[in-house]
Amino acid sequence: MFRSFFLNRRWFAWSILGTILILAATWYRVQLDVQINEWFGTFYDLVQNALSKPGSITLDSYWQQLSTFLSIAMIYVTVAVVLDFFIKHYIFRWRQAMNDYYMEHWKKLRTIEGAAQRVQEDTMRFASIMEGLGVDLMRSLMTLAAFVPILWVLSDKITGLPVIGAIPHSLVWVSIGWAVFGTVLLAVTGILLPGLQFQNQRREAAYRKELVYGEDDPARAEKPVVAVLFQEVRRNYFRLFFHYLYFDVVKWSYLQVSVLVPLIAIGPTVAAGVITLGVMQQISRAFDKVTESFQYLVYSWSTIVELISVYKRLRAFEARIHEPDAAPPDDGLVPLNP
Repeated sequence: MFRSFFLNRRWFAWSILGTILILAATWYRVQLDVQINEWFGTFYDLVQNALSKPGSITLDSYWQQLSTFLSIAMIYVTVAVVLDFFIKHYIFRWRQAMNDYYMEHWKKLRTIEGAAQRVQEDTMRFASIMEGLGVDLMRSLMTLAAFVPILWVLSDKITGLPVIGAIPHSLVWVSIGWAVFGTVLLAVTGILLPGLQFQNQRREAAYRKELVYGEDDPARAEKPVVAVLFQEVRRNYFRLFFHYLYFDVVKWSYLQVSVLVPLIAIGPTVAAGVITLGVMQQISRAFDKVTESFQYLVYSWSTIVELISVYKRLRAFEARIHEPDAAPPDDGLVPLNP
């Protein structure tokens, strides 16, 4: 999955240079986010002055602020579109590298049930999931690198937290604490999901295998056999749906409460009237950026569960390349009948 792309000279320009380009462009995109955050502070301070002291600003200065935002936003849109376009090509090259590697060993792999699915579907799903998870992880880390120092400085304006009182750089610690709490909460709540997802793929593989045999052998895929296999698929799906039900209740409840956390944290400071509307906006946006980055696992848990399932199947698939005489592992990848 990784060696075929990152350690292959053929793909050096895409795997190494392409990765460097993606990192650089993503960092620039985060810096644009920082500029937008600073703009919010300036703009809302301008609005506060205009509303509290009529005639204190000119209409030209108001239009100038909107023009500044538009110029930053247009650059952001251009970078985002071009970067996403390049990443899609990058990820497809990765899939192509995996496909070429598996096809080089096709004579060994063709005897494994579902070999065609592994090469076609699982490599496609692996590439697709890595596109989402990998890019989001990279953006989260870079966002943290850019916004934690900002939130660290802005926290000095906070007079104290409710109940707890004054703590140096309090908002950073609140953000980290809340994100860690959510990550642990969802990890515990969703602990059964990876195993159920993996079992789900095994049930699907067994059902599909019988149907494929039935295409060539009229004695296979008879109604009673297919009914039993589909019942196993149905049972596992319903178990998966049930576990996702309470997992989603916890996940979305946590995310909705997250909206209130920064507002609660700055409550005493707002009541004391020691910060401006612009600073409040900067604090709120910086807090959200930092917290969302720390909550990477919270937002991505369902996708990570799917990736774990795909990864397990491809690892078992690759193990047969290096150990062709070994007994098949208990993973649903079984040799075809001669």
